[in-house]
Amino acid sequence: MSRHVAIVTDSTAYLPPRAMERHGITAVPLTVVLGDRALEEGTEISTRSLAQALQKRRSVTTSRPSPQVFAETYRRVAAAGADGIVSLHLSAELSGTYDAAVLAAREAPVPVRVVDTGMIAMALGFCALTAAETAAAGGTVDEAVTAAEKRAAGTSAYFYVDTLDYLRRGGRMGAAQALFGSALAVKPLLQLDDGRIELLEKVRTASRAIARLEELAAERAAGAEVDIAVHHLAAPDRAAALADRLRVRVPGLADLHVSEVGAVIGAHTGPGLLGAVVSLR
Repeated sequence: MSRHVAIVTDSTAYLPPRAMERHGITAVPLTVVLGDRALEEGTEISTRSLAQALQKRRSVTTSRPSPQVFAETYRRVAAAGADGIVSLHLSAELSGTYDAAVLAAREAPVPVRVVDTGMIAMALGFCALTAAETAAAGGTVDEAVTAAEKRAAGTSAYFYVDTLDYLRRGGRMGAAQALFGSALAVKPLLQLDDGRIELLEKVRTASRAIARLEELAAERAAGAEVDIAVHHLAAPDRAAALADRLRVRVPGLADLHVSEVGAVIGAHTGPGLLGAVVSLR
């Protein structure tokens, strides 16, 4: 049995399934609670079902994986041949997922390094891919962690949402900020800053906000070799159009991923989300 360093992440990385399979990355699912039903992200609830529930103002909350789920994942990965595990997760400012992984790592049969990347969505996904590439090249656990942390430091994420109401309801943004945005009928632009979702700018119309989102991504990518991910929720045409424009505007573009976010992020942002993740290589 060959021994190696394995990479574990969580379902909010929104990695393409082929990329996960190619790099041997394991994703632990978070849970979406719809009414009285607890559903695993990625397998038991579709983004379409989520969008419909949100539009009907049904109760939607999210929950971290339990330490027991992580413990079983670590045991399974170790049994498959890993002699070390790097477990990379979404920002601890946004979820208790990191804490659950830390608890499980103490009882794992092989050494596990749990990392709070401070990221989410493909900002987290790019970290996992980099760690997996480092491990595949023979890197140690420490080397894979260092590579992931370096990738996180060079990654920026910007988001447009139609309303701040979902973030307010989910406790991810202050009620005063959300009320202010609604009162002025502004279209908010958000950014991931120190692991938190922060209000970056307020723009008067959706079209201007999306144009500004494009500007922010292009400015961040200027003069560098980058990977970009464009995310959306129930807005595929917006996402495709933004991706097409970024392909033209970013000469240093290496890879570009376009994907719909899953139910966990969607529950806190609502339909109409458009995001751009820029990650320096």
